[in-house]
Amino acid sequence: MRRFFTAILLLFTLSLHAQKQYKPLIDSLLYRLNSDSYRNREDSEKVKLLDHLSFQYRFVDPDEGIRYAAEAIKLATQLNWQKGIAIANSAMAFNYQYRSDYVQAYEYEMRALRMFEEMGDKRQMANSFRNIASTYQYEKNYDKVLEYNTKALKLFEDLKDSSGIASTLSNIGIYYFYQNDFDKALEYDLRSLAVWEQLHWIDNIPSTLGNIGDVYLHKKEYAKALEYDLRSLDMFRRMGDKYGSAIDNGNIGEVYVGIARDTSANITHSVLIPSGKAACLDKAIEYLNKAIEESKEIDQLENIIEFSQYLSDAYMMKGDYKAALESYKQYAINKDSVYSISKAAQIKQTEHAHDLELKDRDIKIARLAVAKKQNEQTFFIAGIVLLLLVIGIVLRNYNTQKRTNTLLSSEKKRSDDLLLNILPAEVATELKEKGTSTAKYFDNVTVMFTDFVDFTGAGMRMSPQQLVDELHTCFKTFDEIVRKHGIEKIKTVGDAYLAVSGLPLPDAKHAEKIVKAALEIRDFMQERKSQMGDRTFDVRIGIHSGNVVAGIVGVIKFAYDIWRDTVNTAARMEEHSAAGKINISETTYDLVKDKFTCEYRGEIEAKNKGMMKMYFVS
Repeated sequence: MRRFFTAILLLFTLSLHAQKQYKPLIDSLLYRLNSDSYRNREDSEKVKLLDHLSFQYRFVDPDEGIRYAAEAIKLATQLNWQKGIAIANSAMAFNYQYRSDYVQAYEYEMRALRMFEEMGDKRQMANSFRNIASTYQYEKNYDKVLEYNTKALKLFEDLKDSSGIASTLSNIGIYYFYQNDFDKALEYDLRSLAVWEQLHWIDNIPSTLGNIGDVYLHKKEYAKALEYDLRSLDMFRRMGDKYGSAIDNGNIGEVYVGIARDTSANITHSVLIPSGKAACLDKAIEYLNKAIEESKEIDQLENIIEFSQYLSDAYMMKGDYKAALESYKQYAINKDSVYSISKAAQIKQTEHAHDLELKDRDIKIARLAVAKKQNEQTFFIAGIVLLLLVIGIVLRNYNTQKRTNTLLSSEKKRSDDLLLNILPAEVATELKEKGTSTAKYFDNVTVMFTDFVDFTGAGMRMSPQQLVDELHTCFKTFDEIVRKHGIEKIKTVGDAYLAVSGLPLPDAKHAEKIVKAALEIRDFMQERKSQMGDRTFDVRIGIHSGNVVAGIVGVIKFAYDIWRDTVNTAARMEEHSAAGKINISETTYDLVKDKFTCEYRGEIEAKNKGMMKMYFVS
């Protein structure tokens, strides 16, 4: 996880942490703005205050920041104060950047830059160059990132502005990091660190140490990576910064995972790097658990999601598949929570508005009815008008209620669709009707495991985004294939895919259907391999038939899963398969031998199973 905390670069996202940090300052600035001494002022000091508010609001509410920047531009224009107009345009750019509207951010910052150039203000020009570079960073136009950061660095050096030099050096280091030029990235990060240490700017030193540690991790110089990450962690702890501490613990855990994955013989064991893969994985698990615990304390859900995924990988590499599955479930649960919390809040808000509408209607009707009864004998015409008014209000509230009910119905359908995407239809129906679902025993099913060969090696050949995109393409096709054959997908764990045929409804052709699906998956991957080469994967498949227990796991977030020895045996079949092959057990072979051509492989030793007869489906 790359930790770029340099404030000017603006490469971190909004969070509760940021809101808690900047809200008190915003409240203080608002109090000053609304005070008697500022309310009726129309001078440059008020422009500065509006600019300050706009800059702070970008972390919490960019739309509000844009509003205050617009007020600052308007007032500075009335005063004909060019520098005030330029700074307000820069504030506007910052807020658009945090709204991910990079076109508007670029346009406002360029306006500011042109004004600063006309005034000959080199310091503000340098800041604008650096801000424009960060906009190009978001758009991944890395040539422009380097061009504008280089311009900023030259001006800061002319001005002998040490803090500007340090932060810009760090930004250039980030550029080279994304270009995979780790030697250059290290050169600029070390120069940045030297300046921060000379200035004694404690707030910036630990994040820069973390950047250097990350570069060393990518250079596979693990001892150096751990040295810098541990220094960063120590500083964050002494500063009482739990956010930085959590990220550092997670990064150290990731370094140990990287050591465990590295199969080269170039790793030198030391005090920091214990001997043996298992010992490194223990270290990884220790630090990742600390990272998750600290992230929970400060409500950093994004960190929990990332570190849970790495923790699952560590347990999987160690062979503790139960703990790996639990960690992966935490990853999936927290990832779903980001979506679920937002939707729940929307539904709750809609229901609350609906209740208020109903109460308001009841009160109004009751009051109007009393007034009508009191005045109908003496004010007949007024009574008629009043009646029409009541009818109008009822119709208005009826239409409002109708629209609200339509919205609630739409949200309910989306919730039902989401539930059906997680659970089989029969289980989802039972859960909605009873509030619980009973685990069930299925005597005759067939379980299929798929796995990608040398997935770790493939990950080293691809960028993170390419790896995720290719996984999505493959698993999306797998989903379409199993759905076509009436097979129930259970889950994916990393690069593994688990599906079962013959539940939740019994199916006499469960084995035949899943073998057909496996053949389609194999053929799809072979065709994709011929097109994509080493930008995709080889697949191996294992199948076994038997009995399972299926049911819902969890209370807060439901997950449908299957258990018993049949699942473990199917996993063993996949482990002893080969690239582009479908390996089936003797049990499955007896069910499909009349339908498919199979090649007997002999008896093969399977972990915890002894000797087992296995067959390739050809």
